[in-house]
Amino acid sequence: MSGRIRDPVEHGFPHLETVRSAVTALYRRLSWDTVRTFDASVAPGDVAFSDHDDLYLGVQRIAQVMVRHLRLPEARVIVSFREMEYAAHVELTAGPEYFVELNDRFKTHRRDIGAALAHEVMHVYLHRLDLAFPGTRDNEILTDTATAYLGAGWLLLDAFRQDELSSQKLGYLTPEEFGYVLAKRARVFGEDPAIWFTSPQAYDAYVRGGALAARDEERPPLARSGWAGRHRYAKDRRYAQAHLSPGSPPLGNGLYAFEHNSPLRVSFSCPTCHQRIRVPVRGRVRARCGLCQSVLECDT
Repeated sequence: MSGRIRDPVEHGFPHLETVRSAVTALYRRLSWDTVRTFDASVAPGDVAFSDHDDLYLGVQRIAQVMVRHLRLPEARVIVSFREMEYAAHVELTAGPEYFVELNDRFKTHRRDIGAALAHEVMHVYLHRLDLAFPGTRDNEILTDTATAYLGAGWLLLDAFRQDELSSQKLGYLTPEEFGYVLAKRARVFGEDPAIWFTSPQAYDAYVRGGALAARDEERPPLARSGWAGRHRYAKDRRYAQAHLSPGSPPLGNGLYAFEHNSPLRVSFSCPTCHQRIRVPVRGRVRARCGLCQSVLECDT
């Protein structure tokens, strides 16, 4: 598997649906109580790497930081360097030894070794979980998303740097998508990674991703939705009440769907894990997501 060094850098949210599916897959495979054990991110001091440190001892130390963070006690990660197109590559075998190759450029760009190893060790973690998406692109997006959501991916976003002459980004997610996943994590764990960013471009991407993450929690039928959304929802609800009958297909707009099920029900995506939730249409209700255990205040 590999992480790319991309230039030019893609922006926006082109992989958003795959990212959301990856968060759902993590909760389904790990369970909500296991996800919640990743409440502390990898600390900046644990992956600090001075130019005066021994190169090979340093990379092995940081690899072990990632192994410990992901609780892979039976995995031994052996790191080497070679010239190649990609940022890094890991051989996924039965273990317990896994061989990671890093691009030669990291010998002189040590600040990003933690980011590269976070992505590659996450490949090992997902391999041992037997969690994968079909196709290289979607599987790499799953790996980036899992790395960010489980506490090591702030390093990948911080590796994004851009100036008038050059740009660098690690991973397959756009900077804004990394920001989105990190903001989702911050809302669950109450841990804001913004203070760790050394790249101003990374901070800006985190803010933009965070704005989208906030909007996920402001869509009807959630009680925090804004006036325009509530007005549209009320209109759609009246139409469903007048036209839905037993056996009719659901009526919806992508954000929510009404279903005739005596009483009328509405389904929508959980803003935390993106699994679909169904609740009766009867005004104010409190719903608990069965997957991530989030308690949601709804006005149906």
